[in-house]
Amino acid sequence: MENRAHALVAGIFVILLSTTVALVATWFSGNNIQRTPYLVVTKESVSGLNPQSAVHYRGVNIGKVEDIEFDPDNPQQILVHIAVNENVTLRNSVYAQLGYQGVTGLAYIQLNDDGIGTEQLASDARIPMRRSLLDEVAGSGQDLLSNVNQLVIKMHHLLNDENQTQVSQILHNIQKATRNFDGIVNHLQPVMESFTGLTTESATLVKRLDHLLSEINISVGKINQKDGMFDSLSQSTQELAATIPELRKVSDSIVRNSNNLDKVLHQLEENPQSLLFGRSPALPGPGEAGFVPPDGKIQ
Repeated sequence: MENRAHALVAGIFVILLSTTVALVATWFSGNNIQRTPYLVVTKESVSGLNPQSAVHYRGVNIGKVEDIEFDPDNPQQILVHIAVNENVTLRNSVYAQLGYQGVTGLAYIQLNDDGIGTEQLASDARIPMRRSLLDEVAGSGQDLLSNVNQLVIKMHHLLNDENQTQVSQILHNIQKATRNFDGIVNHLQPVMESFTGLTTESATLVKRLDHLLSEINISVGKINQKDGMFDSLSQSTQELAATIPELRKVSDSIVRNSNNLDKVLHQLEENPQSLLFGRSPALPGPGEAGFVPPDGKIQ
C-alpha cells in the first residue's frame, strides 16, 4: 500500500509539473496574446515566406504568418493568412510587401500604410501585396536583359559582312574628307590672317573717318555762324549781281572799240602811208568824174 501511495504522489507531481511547464511555455511563446486574422492576396511569387514567418508593420513585429495556400476561386492568386496583435490598428489603405532578412533568403511580411485611409480594417479583410524593391529590381533586370538581347541581335544583323564593308568604306571616305578639310584650312589660314589685317586697317580708317567727320562738323558750325563764310558769300553775291549790268556796258564798249581798232588796223595794213600822209581820198564811183572801170578804160 505504501508503494502505491508513493507512486500516486509521484504521478500527481509529474502531472502538476507538466502542466506548469506547459503554462510557462505558453506564456513565453505569447499564445496568450489575442490576434486578429487578415488575408494577404498576391499574384507574385512568395519565395522564402513560410508559416510562422514574422509580420512587421513599419518595422515593428506585430504578428506572424499562419498559413499559405492558393486561392480556390483563382489559382493565379496566393492567399497568405496572417495574425496581427489586436492592439494594432490597421487602416483600409494598408498594403503588404515581402521583406528579406539579410542574405539568408528568409522572407517576412512587411505592412505599410499610405496614410490616406480613414476607416479601420475589418477582421479577415484582404490586404493587397505590392512588389518589393527587390522584385522591382529583378523585374527591371529581366526587362533590361531582354532589351540587351534584342540589341545584340540587331547589332549582329547590322554588322554583317556586307554592312561591315560599307561601314569601312564610309570611314575611309570620312578620313579622306578630313584630310581635304585640313588642306582647306591650311589654304584659308593666310586668308584669315589677311582678313585680320584688313579688319585692323578698317578699324583705323573708321577712327580717322570719325575724326574727319568731327572736324567737318566743327567747320560747318563755324560757317553757319553769323558773319561767317555763308554770310560773306551772300553779300558778295548781291554786290556781284549789282555790278553785272555795269560789266555788261563795259563789255559792249570794249567790243565796239575792238571792232574800230580792227578797222583801223585793216586800213593801216592796206595803206601804211596814211599814218604819215593822212587818209587817201576815196576813189570815184560809177557816174562820177574820174571813175575807172575794171577794164581800165575812162568813161
